[in-house]
Amino acid sequence: MANLKEVRNRIGSVNTTIQITKAMKLVAASKLKRAQDRITQMRPYSEKLNYILGNLMDSLQGEDISLAYNKKRAAKNVLIVVITSDKGLCGGFNSNIIKTTSRLLNETYLEQRTAGGVSMLFVGKKGFDAFKKSKEINSNTEHVNLMNGVTFEKSQAVSETITADFLAEKYDVVELVYAKFVNAATQHFMVERFLPVEKTEEEKTILVKTNNEYIFQPDKHQLLEELAPKILNTQFFKALLDSNASEHGARMVAMDAATNNGTELMRSLKIQYNRERQAAITKEILEIVG
Repeated sequence: MANLKEVRNRIGSVNTTIQITKAMKLVAASKLKRAQDRITQMRPYSEKLNYILGNLMDSLQGEDISLAYNKKRAAKNVLIVVITSDKGLCGGFNSNIIKTTSRLLNETYLEQRTAGGVSMLFVGKKGFDAFKKSKEINSNTEHVNLMNGVTFEKSQAVSETITADFLAEKYDVVELVYAKFVNAATQHFMVERFLPVEKTEEEKTILVKTNNEYIFQPDKHQLLEELAPKILNTQFFKALLDSNASEHGARMVAMDAATNNGTELMRSLKIQYNRERQAAITKEILEIVG
């Protein structure tokens, strides 16, 4: 009978867990819908702006104009912006971002890390928890809670600070590590160069195929000074929205899998409980007959 009580208690515990995971799945699905709408509306606009900026930078090459935003320097001081979540229970979302960041540190910026030239700006507590014990890295936790109700105004303030540090030559390279949202079950874990500005491979291919002469009004330099900060702010905000949607998608899938596993465990526990109960009844009958 003691064994029966243990199984009954475990059934109750699993049932409570299933109710919690179902509720968390529904909450994540609700948040995912809003986050997905935001990123799908934002992404075409951001990608087109990046293409315009790359085109403008390319047209200025060779001219006697100072290009502060795409000025390449020896990568002595590097800033890596790690965008994770504040909470867990979202499958491999955070662990994959942390692995991508570790690979970037150990393969691309190992020399800078050894020399103490790597700084990390954490957006989300999980990233900070993973790297806070690393003494070789300069940690910035000023914006660790940025993902709590992320807005363009908050994102813009951080982006402008990063850009100002780059222009002041505090950092030579700025990298973004985040999860690009594809769908609820799929995320691509990206390392994206934020500064200096570079054209993507797709943009380079398009530029090779088209030899159009553009007339710029106002002049290119003035246009660049006006557009570049806005485009960089948009690019940073897009990375935050991508990570936000990816987090909710990963959590919804993880909670759905947890609910299915709990349901399967519940079925096996009920079978075990019925067997134990039947064995106890049979034992009592045999004792009575004896």
